[in-house]
Amino acid sequence: MKNKRLKIARIESDLSQEQLAKAVGVTRQTIGMIEAGKYNPSLKLCVAICRELNKTLNDLFWEA
Repeated sequence: MKNKRLKIARIESDLSQEQLAKAVGVTRQTIGMIEAGKYNPSLKLCVAICRELNKTLNDLFWEA
């Protein structure tokens, strides 16, 4: 399942995949794969992404 909420939050924060990746210590490809639903990030990475985008885990990663 694609993570559209992550992509939208990243765009709203005016960050490229490369910029977000650098901020959380992963590659651009990792961010792309998370957004495409092809990679399940660790909790540690999820928390880092949430902090960078000023969102909660529920906002970005919890399926309703």
